[in-house]
Amino acid sequence: MTFALAACGEERTNEDISDEPVAGETTEAAAPAADVDVGEISTDTSKKPEIAKPKGDPPPALVQKDIVVGKGEAAKAGDTLSMQYVGVSFSTGKQFDASWDRGGEPFTFPLGQGQVIQGWDQGIVGMKPGGRRLLVIPPAQGYGEAGSPPDILPNETLVFVVDLEKVEPGSGALGG
Repeated sequence: MTFALAACGEERTNEDISDEPVAGETTEAAAPAADVDVGEISTDTSKKPEIAKPKGDPPPALVQKDIVVGKGEAAKAGDTLSMQYVGVSFSTGKQFDASWDRGGEPFTFPLGQGQVIQGWDQGIVGMKPGGRRLLVIPPAQGYGEAGSPPDILPNETLVFVVDLEKVEPGSGALGG
């Protein structure tokens, strides 16, 4: 199955991006991470991670939790990223997409330009190459009321484990 991480929501400005958390910072949006139980996530970024069916209630805000902290320059808006990822629905634990299942080719996109869901544009900022991060994305920053049938139900919270393989610095047009 091919799954596109299409943009959902409005365009963002430098002001929107500059207030976002960076890897390692704790904010109200990141605080619920301890309450999200998706089982043990492997630190081996050379293999597809397994995500257990989440337990408890979905958090109301974006959750970012570094499983592996990478090295080098942190990803910022305007950079082009190459990622591996697995996505599951919070309510069912069912995988709806994984780049790993498409021959190992990473997914490449420009960060902060609305090419992916808002939860990715916000949740990946600050990651470094070689890093693995858990993202739990509320509906408003994912696919909202419409969902993405048949695999993503309306108002579904999304759970991703994302691996940042490469950062190609951007032109700096978006504060990069």
